[in-house]
Amino acid sequence: MRGLCLVIILMISGSCNQMLAEQRQYLHDNWTFGLTHQSSRYPAVVPGVVHTDLMRQGLIKDPYIGLNERDVQWVDKEDWLYETTFRVTDGVLAEEHVDLCFDGLDTYADVYLNDHKILEADNMFRRWRIDVKSLLRVDNNVLRVYFHSPIKVDMPKWEKHSGLYDAANDQSENGGLQDRKLSVFARKAGYHYGWDWGPRLVTSGIWRDVYMEAWSKARITDVYLHQCEVSKQKAIVRDEVQIETDIDIPNAVITVMDNKGRSVVQKKCSLRKGQNTVSVDFVIKNPRLWWCRGLGKPERYTFMTNVVADGKLMARNEQRIGLRSVRLVMDPDEKGNSQFYFVLNGVRVFAKGTNYIPQDNFLTTVTPERYWQTLRDAVLANMNMIRVWGGGIYENDIFYDLCDEMGLMVWQDFMFACSTYPAEGDWLESVRQEADDNIRRLRNHPCIVLWCGGNECLDAWYNWGWKGRMEKTDPEGARLVEQQQEHLYYDVLQEITSQLVPDDIYTPGSPYSVRGHGSDDVNGDRHFYGVGHRRMPVSMYNQETSHFFSEYGMQSFPEYASVLRYAPDTTTHDIGSQLMMWHQRGGVEANKVIEWYVNNEYGHPRDFRQFLYASQLLQGDAMRTAIESHRRDMPHCMGSLLWQHNDCWPVASWSTRDYYGHWKAAHYMVRHAFEPLLCSAVTKGDSLLVYAVNDLQLRQQVRLRLTVYTLSGQTVHTQTQTKVILPNTSTLLLKQSLSELLKEHKREDVVVNMSLTASSGVAYEANSFLCLQKDLRLLPAKLAFQVDAVDGGCIITIKSDKFVRALAISLDAEKYWLDKNYFDLLPGVPVQCFLRSSLSPADVRQRMTFISLNSMKEQ
Repeated sequence: MRGLCLVIILMISGSCNQMLAEQRQYLHDNWTFGLTHQSSRYPAVVPGVVHTDLMRQGLIKDPYIGLNERDVQWVDKEDWLYETTFRVTDGVLAEEHVDLCFDGLDTYADVYLNDHKILEADNMFRRWRIDVKSLLRVDNNVLRVYFHSPIKVDMPKWEKHSGLYDAANDQSENGGLQDRKLSVFARKAGYHYGWDWGPRLVTSGIWRDVYMEAWSKARITDVYLHQCEVSKQKAIVRDEVQIETDIDIPNAVITVMDNKGRSVVQKKCSLRKGQNTVSVDFVIKNPRLWWCRGLGKPERYTFMTNVVADGKLMARNEQRIGLRSVRLVMDPDEKGNSQFYFVLNGVRVFAKGTNYIPQDNFLTTVTPERYWQTLRDAVLANMNMIRVWGGGIYENDIFYDLCDEMGLMVWQDFMFACSTYPAEGDWLESVRQEADDNIRRLRNHPCIVLWCGGNECLDAWYNWGWKGRMEKTDPEGARLVEQQQEHLYYDVLQEITSQLVPDDIYTPGSPYSVRGHGSDDVNGDRHFYGVGHRRMPVSMYNQETSHFFSEYGMQSFPEYASVLRYAPDTTTHDIGSQLMMWHQRGGVEANKVIEWYVNNEYGHPRDFRQFLYASQLLQGDAMRTAIESHRRDMPHCMGSLLWQHNDCWPVASWSTRDYYGHWKAAHYMVRHAFEPLLCSAVTKGDSLLVYAVNDLQLRQQVRLRLTVYTLSGQTVHTQTQTKVILPNTSTLLLKQSLSELLKEHKREDVVVNMSLTASSGVAYEANSFLCLQKDLRLLPAKLAFQVDAVDGGCIITIKSDKFVRALAISLDAEKYWLDKNYFDLLPGVPVQCFLRSSLSPADVRQRMTFISLNSMKEQ
């Protein structure tokens, strides 16, 4: 409930970041929509998109269920008309200026007010403002938005430039367009055209707020609280205010006030008619700093900027910011290669996090509660950074408000991904305006620590063979494309970022090494998919190195309860069925890869549900192995951002949380692997090496207890080790020969249990295996459990007579959450987990089922 209250508070406070002296009238009511060439009109919801309006009217079926997506590909080939009538409020009419504002139009749209064409929009990511005072009447104002089919608009561009630009994940074939990949020509979310985890649903609509904003004499158009210098001793802040006036104001006073109404600083100035920029500096002594998760509280300040003349308030703007300093260190390391790590408030940070995609293909269906839960799940998994990936959108304000509040650092991509683009002329100018709009909108958020040119675009050109292939067939075209890409990422985006956020960090792309080359494993950040795409064993994560892993991942299927929601017909429950393949956008090869890994790591599942379970266990173990390896390699490696956090529809994918918000095995295992104190074991040759990783900012005396058990529970070996470990370090605690650990036992008959306790009271426990899990000789286990009611749900207590590997609890219910799942059971040692659910203990006992690697191996 606290989370929901927080969301509401953020929505209210977010609305305060407007010019409070202005009149605003939202135009969200009484909309209709229909095909432009037909007379039929239906009720519409604004903000919204045409697909959701069609679903509400029963004109199309839910594209996320079954094979329905195939039947709605006609929608993006049509033009659509949205229309409303409205009355202007007295308050708006009383002002001297009235602007019609669209915070988001998707994408090619002509706007008419009272039969006057006032706007031609062509960029989903831009905000639009038009002076309409002279066109308004009191009653019966008619506002029409004509959405042109993005397919029809961009097809001539493709025909003109056929073969010049590429888009790796554009599913043009699914849209009936053969190889005509049009996505690069539209400034629109790339994933709408399909991805290897998402559907092809090319939307149109008024996807963000539409309103009238009225003002007189003066208005504040922008406030940037430029943090010139921040330390524990003082923060020097420059309040850069942009003010538009329709008269000269010779005696204006700019006042900055804190949240208690106290004046921080005042400055007298003269404002000229038109646009004015005024800078006001102030100092905060001993500031409360904004910290990311794990380092401290994300403290924030509220500042109000007022424009006053002759004692009268002319305009006002309120901003809530966090005071912090951020650096990205890319200095040469001892071998002359480029490092890559963040320093927050003078502290080197190991970035623990994930990559985030839009939460839905139909963006307006994402509620504040979903935003809160999605980001809260990152926090619960001990993450401190989230990367907003470049094939989606610049997120809504609430996303960044929540990241500010929760202490999540944001790596912000510009919206370019896995493609080459026609970066010239009107298209490039539109990108400039897009970048300007979004940097200004977001630059006061303390959570944003990096602006990045895009995702894998430079790698696609230099490392994926695109450049070499084009140089053979069209050398002039290759020179043009390379010139355009370099101009876009090294000049245009770099320049506008430096201009608008001069102290912020910009990199041309991710992954990135040096200019004119693709990424590598020694410079900058790295995307690594050798495990997964190229079928390297999961253990290869222990050998691959980088200064910063900004992507890596492994696919899995959702749990069975989720599959039932999009594939209710059990006859389709085969991973090779037409329906299941439709919800696997990686294609046949992706399923073959999962099968290969499952069979090689765990053995052969006997049925569909076991395969779903095994795929999740695979993903979880892979992500845990990768994270532990990256953290053991600190400080050479200082970042681990897995791919990916969430889904935009129900699908088999790399996400650790499925579309319905259910945690997969990987999310539980990632949560464990990202704990601030980590104990991690790895086998090298004939030895077991045990490391302690300390993200806590205090030195710790730690005590390691290592015990080797047989799978039936007999103690084979036990020893303890005590050591002092420094903050922000990885320390080798123990190196032990396997022969001493095993004695006469075989690797496949034992489990290594590690318990690490720090002087601060923080503890960590984990199990490790000395062979592949498919070779473990797991025994049939008898489970005993009880379920007890507590506030908000139940406590489930489970005990086993034998070692159980990765016990998964499932419930025949749509909405529930377990704080612990896919966990091991040592013989005779009970484990408790909390179930958040409205079910009674009796219902839980009846609906609860278990699966484990033990039961999967039983014949």
